[in-house]
Amino acid sequence: MAEPARRIDRIDTAPRFTADDVARLNARFEGVPTQEVIRAVIAEGLLGRLAVVSSFGTESAVLLDLVAMVDPATPVIFLDTGKMFPETLAYRDTLVERLGLTGVRNVAPEAATIEAKDATGLRWSYDPDGCCEIRKVLPLAAAMKDLDASITGRKGFQAATRANINRFELDGDRIKFNPLADWSKPDLDGWFEARQLPRHPLEAQGYLSIGCAPCTSVVKPGEDPRAGRWRGWDKVECGIHGEPIVRPGEEPVF
Repeated sequence: MAEPARRIDRIDTAPRFTADDVARLNARFEGVPTQEVIRAVIAEGLLGRLAVVSSFGTESAVLLDLVAMVDPATPVIFLDTGKMFPETLAYRDTLVERLGLTGVRNVAPEAATIEAKDATGLRWSYDPDGCCEIRKVLPLAAAMKDLDASITGRKGFQAATRANINRFELDGDRIKFNPLADWSKPDLDGWFEARQLPRHPLEAQGYLSIGCAPCTSVVKPGEDPRAGRWRGWDKVECGIHGEPIVRPGEEPVF
């Protein structure tokens, strides 16, 4: 039997986690149903201080529901960039109430940073990487300062940059837990139906992956679910997960 990963109880351990910890976690939970993995991770404290990082997008309800079934007080970080769709903010509130989430933290960029680097609010139109950095990457880094791990809703089918993700990954000296890595679109739809979860109000209009309003467009038939993000730019990721930037339809360059 694979040795379980060590539990982290203090944030001053150096390093928090190593590649060996990740390998042990992936081995321990290989083939184990998603619900059981999430329950073990949260109930046993395997990853120390953790938080869900959620966009409250089209598929977010599934992960949030699975986590809430174990502990609705689990911290949830929502990056409120100042450019979100009003529908996303309303959907966030709907899910918080429906699932009984009590640990949601709305994280916004520093006002001084926005004033210094995006006073017009138009940086997305000429430098989307820089906009993502000040509105998402830096705020998340600050929110994660005292945490040991994050739980994400990333799935392998979403884009070429996510095709081979594992359930557990090393993220610096933290662990990134991707419980839905091997879920398919039918799996998600089945969970929505079985649990009667509300859908994001923009999904019916063809928005299959939803981020900031200026950089999100409708996904065309046959495209990857994330093809509507940053359309027209050499960019398919915001940077908070460290994926390489690639043009839609091209192989990622590492």
